[in-house]
Amino acid sequence: MALRFVAIGDSFTEGVGDWEPRLPNGVRGWADRVAKQLGKADPRWEYANLAIRSRRLRGIIDEQLEPALALQPSVVTFYAGGNDLLEFRQDLPALLELYSQAVARLCASGARVLLFTGFDIALHPVLGPLRRRNELFNAHVRALAAEYGATLVDYWAWDVYRDRRLWGNDKLHMNRAGHRYMAIRILEILGIDHRLAFEPLGPHARVGPGQALLRDVEWARQWVVPMFGRRLRGITLGDDLGPRWPDPIRPAEGMKKLYRARRREPASE
Repeated sequence: MALRFVAIGDSFTEGVGDWEPRLPNGVRGWADRVAKQLGKADPRWEYANLAIRSRRLRGIIDEQLEPALALQPSVVTFYAGGNDLLEFRQDLPALLELYSQAVARLCASGARVLLFTGFDIALHPVLGPLRRRNELFNAHVRALAAEYGATLVDYWAWDVYRDRRLWGNDKLHMNRAGHRYMAIRILEILGIDHRLAFEPLGPHARVGPGQALLRDVEWARQWVVPMFGRRLRGITLGDDLGPRWPDPIRPAEGMKKLYRARRREPASE
């Protein structure tokens, strides 16, 4: 079997928050960082990333699952369900059953499967039911990892992510530092020697109550209201995007170089 890492999922895996205009979809993310280090450890490693921002679980299964398995990965990462959990009306038992079917399919492939819990993002008390839903979903992920022998990436339990300096302005996606730290932890879980280092974040900025309130109001105006507005209109930020790396590449050849070459290729008729 080839040394092949395939990542599927939504914005978390696509790399949203770790902005890089010289790479596909304008982002980099933890998966690209993991792939680069795999290539440094062994240039035979190949990498594909099929994740697209805003995708719900059903879309990930319908669009990404079989294409990922067709690539015969030796390692596959599966992060999905977060966008479903943000829906006010959600049939949680049906969601968990759908997730279970996807995990069973992935684990039957013989690949090493990495499953992720969702992080405990700070929410307004009014949104408390969403947090409880996340807790139940994470418990299900842990049980499935144990049942199928998948590798659990217990994001929920990593207290370092309670530091707001690892998060972007939308408070929903990790920033560059957050993606870098995630890459380091996943490489450690995989037992891969790497050259990534987690750089100190510097001192916390002191924020008074009044300033904190203004920040929350601005955050709601810029991010929360538009997000739920898009949901009401049935559109997402990923509607016009395709997978970042749909065909396997060799990260050892240079990911920015490969992307530049891809952009120069003439469009097929």
